[in-house]
Amino acid sequence: MIPLSLARIAQITGGQLCHGDPDAVVSGEVVIDSRRAGPGGLFAAVAGERSDGHDFAAAAIAAGATAVLVTRPVPVPSVLVSDVPAALAALARSVVDALPAARIAGITGSSGKTSTKDLAAQLVERLGPTIAPAGSFNNEFGLPLTVLRADAATRYLVLELSARGIGHIAYLCRVAPPRYGVVLNVGHAHAGEFGGLDQVARAKGELAEALPADGVAILNADDPRVLAMAERTEARVVTFSSAPGSDAPMRAVDIRLDELGRPSFTLLTPEGSAPVTLRLHGAHNVPNALAAAALARELGMHLDGIADGLGAAVARSRWRMEVHQRADGVTVINDAYNANPESVRAAIDALAHLSSQGGRAFAVLGHMAELGGTSRASHEDIGEYAARIGDSGLAGLIAVGEEAAPLLDGARRVRSWTGEALAAPDGAAALDLLANRLKPSDVVLVKASRAAHLEGVAAALEREAGQ
Repeated sequence: MIPLSLARIAQITGGQLCHGDPDAVVSGEVVIDSRRAGPGGLFAAVAGERSDGHDFAAAAIAAGATAVLVTRPVPVPSVLVSDVPAALAALARSVVDALPAARIAGITGSSGKTSTKDLAAQLVERLGPTIAPAGSFNNEFGLPLTVLRADAATRYLVLELSARGIGHIAYLCRVAPPRYGVVLNVGHAHAGEFGGLDQVARAKGELAEALPADGVAILNADDPRVLAMAERTEARVVTFSSAPGSDAPMRAVDIRLDELGRPSFTLLTPEGSAPVTLRLHGAHNVPNALAAAALARELGMHLDGIADGLGAAVARSRWRMEVHQRADGVTVINDAYNANPESVRAAIDALAHLSSQGGRAFAVLGHMAELGGTSRASHEDIGEYAARIGDSGLAGLIAVGEEAAPLLDGARRVRSWTGEALAAPDGAAALDLLANRLKPSDVVLVKASRAAHLEGVAAALEREAGQ
């Protein structure tokens, strides 16, 4: 990060310096995990459900941290503040203000944020020093911690913005004011918390509203609620689309999938066209790639560089459409990081495509969180959608955990479906059910919300049989 003295950190955060040298400098990483504390860094102590970071303050100093950001006194060099997230936000804003030449982009949407951020970052890095979050560092902790990694050499910040309610994205935009904003979609993720899709759209549109008049709003023309955000911004609007017949300036045509579901398409731009083949899996990554391409274009990247960069980009964040082919011929799709109705349908579509190459399809599905009063109906709809895939249908649906019943009830609504409907109380039971069912050429999808922790199921399935 940009070097700051403890006296300056106390001034920025409105905190009180305790047990420390005012001239001591923080120049290393700012972290909220004491295990990552290192020389010259700052450890922000957060009280969580399982542990309290204040208990690890001394360990962070012993690991080389210059000081600790705290909300109660500790016997080591520290800055005492009333609110740690607010203090981190203030520090991040001070870094942004110290880098007026840095160009800031924000990316939001109900699904695809992290994949799009990863694609965009790999393009923008070709233009100059770029800071982007690792994984899904996209909330009131993750965004400031990402910004605080910037230094005097940073030219671009590609940030991911999430929300659990109205006002959250607006707050993040005040921490790091974007000039470029990408809105991917409005879906059912967190709809239960927000109170419906219109409220989700209101929240996601806060990014468009935050953009300055000389900024650029990059909007998905295929989502009516996103396209309507053009009326909520003073910025210039650029749209992207993968729908046939669209006249959006950034669009994909001639979309094809290979045997592993990796998309190829022709990228159409105002400057011309170029072929693109992605290394990522799933047709749902085409609009993600278009959004990343549109952002890179606005930042000055030429068409050939965009096409080459998209083709070279890899999946940086784990448990998102990872396709693993075992030596025994079984293919595992690990998409266990998170789930909502839209992302589960996209994953099921990928499963249908991969299994169409001659194998049977199995789906291990778990709870989709934060759907509120629509939860049961949404899980039933997903079960029905899964049972309808492909010409031969789903060979087996293994529903895990608390929403197993509605998932299976939905599948059984498809009277023509002849696959197995199996309930498993947990991941271990799901593995037991699959143990003697998978054969060479079969494809199995693992998908659920993060709280279900089904990544362990996927990891076990990825290991070779008998190991």
